[in-house]
Amino acid sequence: MFEMDARLSKDGSVIVHHDEPLSRCTDVTNKFPGRASYKVSDFTLAELKQLDAGSSYVAQLALPALQRWPYLQSLSAAEMASYISPAERELYASGTVRIPTLVETLVLAKANGLKVNIELKTQGASDAQLVKAVLDIVRAQDFEPFVLISSFEHTMLREIRQYSKTIATAALSELPLKAPIGYLRHLKANAYNLSCYKGLSLNGFSDKEGRHYLTHIQKILKAGFGVNIWTCNHPDELKYLLAAGISGLISDYPNRVQDALTAFGLTTPPSSQQNTGH
Repeated sequence: MFEMDARLSKDGSVIVHHDEPLSRCTDVTNKFPGRASYKVSDFTLAELKQLDAGSSYVAQLALPALQRWPYLQSLSAAEMASYISPAERELYASGTVRIPTLVETLVLAKANGLKVNIELKTQGASDAQLVKAVLDIVRAQDFEPFVLISSFEHTMLREIRQYSKTIATAALSELPLKAPIGYLRHLKANAYNLSCYKGLSLNGFSDKEGRHYLTHIQKILKAGFGVNIWTCNHPDELKYLLAAGISGLISDYPNRVQDALTAFGLTTPPSSQQNTGH
């Protein structure tokens, strides 16, 4: 699977973009100087499609490691050489990479046999519009069996259940939820997408809090819910979580996940079908 973030443009198109502001990853301030706002929701789809969404990535790769965006700081020279080809660099630097729509993304996923995790980004008053628009697109693309829809805004998950009893949903959370099993049942969610354990760099998972974190995960798994942990990039962390039996690992580095799976003699994560509730 791959995970991406869905937002609405000013004119109601569903686009895929992580940040609410466009300024970090695109050339929006050059293309549209002097705008009062650079939020995705303040630009039409036609305007968004004019933006260069690739050059900033190549610029980051050229920086010393500790000056890059956080997720690229651990990228090694060997990984860069192995997984980022000259042709890819050339493509991203070309100025032709554009922000995709959700429709374009699902068409690409279908062509490559991939499932997707769509994170719904809250936009306040337009949240209900985003939920309906995403579900309409997923159904039009016959993608319902291959999608997991997640959000930090759990009211959006409840709204999904008004439209569909079967599409898989996941409650996103930064910190472990209190009474998570009852809460997930209340949401009628299929999975729980929890952030990584924050104390990993100090004691791994061997201290009291680390052990509590793993116990928390295992109780939820035992209750029949999928547990997908984000964003896991440290090799030791990946191994601990695989040993705990988690359903999914969300990572910026698929190669590291594959290495961890290989170390466990696996080619896919344990109970991988729990990712989507199927």
